[in-house]
Amino acid sequence: MRRIFATVAVTVAAVLTLGACGGEGDPLSTTSASSAPSASGSGSAAATKVVVGSANFPENVLLASIYSQALQAKGVQVEEKFNIGSREVIYDQIKSGALTVLPEYNGGLLSFIDPKSTAASKDDVNAELASKLPAELELLDSSAAEDNDSLSVTKETAQKNGLTSIEDLAKVAKDFTVGGPPEFKKRREAQFKDVYGLTFKEWKPTGETTADAIKSGAVQVGNVFTTDPKILINGLVPLQDPKNVFSAQNVTPLVNKAGADDTVRTTLNAISAKLDTTMLVDMMKRVAVDKDDPPMVAKDWLTQNGLA
Repeated sequence: MRRIFATVAVTVAAVLTLGACGGEGDPLSTTSASSAPSASGSGSAAATKVVVGSANFPENVLLASIYSQALQAKGVQVEEKFNIGSREVIYDQIKSGALTVLPEYNGGLLSFIDPKSTAASKDDVNAELASKLPAELELLDSSAAEDNDSLSVTKETAQKNGLTSIEDLAKVAKDFTVGGPPEFKKRREAQFKDVYGLTFKEWKPTGETTADAIKSGAVQVGNVFTTDPKILINGLVPLQDPKNVFSAQNVTPLVNKAGADDTVRTTLNAISAKLDTTMLVDMMKRVAVDKDDPPMVAKDWLTQNGLA
């Protein structure tokens, strides 16, 4: 695994996916598959095998599959290591060179590196990352696609308590249980208290079931990613974030410099140039609701956009 924004309303109107940016603290499972260079690919391949990894949630696996297949189409030898774990796990792996490429979310990455950062816009976030990333790592071009964090409630809860923003939770937080990924409390408790004055009754690790937990009443508010189709299915209301606790969350390739050559960089940047939030929502609807296989969804998108 952050971001509720003024843009949430627009994103939610289009929404249909599963989110971003959170995951377990320990790897749940790791899959690995080596792929020979594509016969139809062009351009010079990386000198060594490129290892594409992902966090342990469906959207990140989908994005990693897009990166992997696009690189193979350019003749790059790729090994896939998907569904590894949360940022707390995979960040060390890409820093060490065990992974070469990761689909990241720029605001989430900055918050992980510098929890005290107040950067909110895409440009400000990326400028800080450029100065704070270790020498081994490089952030490539950010896409227009975002998967933002939200604190969401049911329509009934919003109407009953007059909730439109996170700031409004201050009057009821002491009676509310909040749900989210297992690492959510560690990442956000201090920020919510310092920025919005929120002290929740209880924190529950609800993971990918957060939207359902909100609907059932197991929690009253939860960290639901704005590309989660259950925002619409369950009739949830993402609260506005006027003080930008959740910053920009643009999908952005992160690479280990030693393993990434010009072919890798130009291929991944070409993906970022095409990918927007509506496309991501549409693809994740196929994965999360229609239960289509992520590699197939990735292949279709790459073909439609002339990248494979």
